[in-house]
Amino acid sequence: MHQAGSPANHAQVNSGDRLRAHIAALADQCVKCGLCQPVCPTYRVGRSEAESPRGRIALAQALASGQLAATASLTAHLDHCLACMSCERVCPSQVRYGELIVATRGLLRESHRSPPLQPALHALIRSPRWLRAVLIFANAAGVRSCIQSRIAQALLRPFGLDRAVCELPRVAGTEPLPRSRPNASSRGRVGLFLGCVAAAVERDVHAGATRLLEALGYEVVVPHGQRCCGALALHAGDIDGADAAATPTRRAFVDAGVDSVLVSASGCFGTLRDRVFAGTKIRVRDIHEFLDNDARRGELKLRPLACRIVLHTPCTQANVAQAGDAVRRLLGRIPQVEIAALPVEPRCCGAAGDYFLRHAEIADALRAEKLDQAAALAPDLLVTSNVGCRVFLDNGLRQRGARLSVTHAVALLAQQLDN
Repeated sequence: MHQAGSPANHAQVNSGDRLRAHIAALADQCVKCGLCQPVCPTYRVGRSEAESPRGRIALAQALASGQLAATASLTAHLDHCLACMSCERVCPSQVRYGELIVATRGLLRESHRSPPLQPALHALIRSPRWLRAVLIFANAAGVRSCIQSRIAQALLRPFGLDRAVCELPRVAGTEPLPRSRPNASSRGRVGLFLGCVAAAVERDVHAGATRLLEALGYEVVVPHGQRCCGALALHAGDIDGADAAATPTRRAFVDAGVDSVLVSASGCFGTLRDRVFAGTKIRVRDIHEFLDNDARRGELKLRPLACRIVLHTPCTQANVAQAGDAVRRLLGRIPQVEIAALPVEPRCCGAAGDYFLRHAEIADALRAEKLDQAAALAPDLLVTSNVGCRVFLDNGLRQRGARLSVTHAVALLAQQLDN
């Protein structure tokens, strides 16, 4: 154990002081105008000032200055934030709210008052091969219903795993993970980011992305050794843990010598762009934006699909990647398809990384509103562009007994590809 005055204690104090100063500087940018409130999902659910971005900024400011202690109530209000970044999109003062909430959660971690992560679950998420094996077993005939029974839920509840089992993802696609294939006549080499959860449950998306890109003449590079982007740890305030988790991914793509990394999970986009590949020559691009802006996108021949699609645009797709319009334009290229977009507010479906596992009440309220909006549009198919949203919405539909299926925009485009 380190004694007071030891180098380790000094380092911790200095780190805490730096975080407090950083939080104070970010919070000072907020003029408390309140324009963020109408777009905040948690404020919509709770109608409490403390559950709004303005309220959380005030709490972070007071915490950093020492005016408020890190109580359980204060910590809960800060942890309830979904980090959807809708507030940043409308802020006239351009407050860097995402940076502020991560720094504040980092400060709470240093004071040992942040909600504990589920180490086993997060370790499993960072190991896609093991995660996929577990999910395939859990989704086997009879197994899923057994482990989601009331008895199993009661047994798992003391370990905090009942919610995780209730919201188990289903595995989409039986294709093997795509591999790099040299192509001397290619138009260029692009890296494909697989992610952690997505690598386990969205192989249909990665196979589809490869097909679409190769149809346009690109060589798709899938570096061996890529792992997590670190977003889950970062959103929990574990900044060092996030950087450590992302190091293999950064190294894999830098060593591969690609100029661009394409991302099909919008929830990973910001972390990859702003942290993982910051300071490198690699440009991170949302795959929908990349395809939509390709000069030869007209060469993608798509078969007709006579159906009504309801399009869900994830928060990160609209607010961080800013490629929501690109998704709609690409889907609009499918002949005979009819596209209806879900209402903008509340944009968030409640998934938000692992948020739906930690804050079930808020997440379920947001999901229920989204699914009600979708049902009112009487669709044949629900389309989204982020793995977490796809899993959470799909589970919600199945729990309702709805026959509506959820797919990813890239998987649907590849399904209709007729090149």
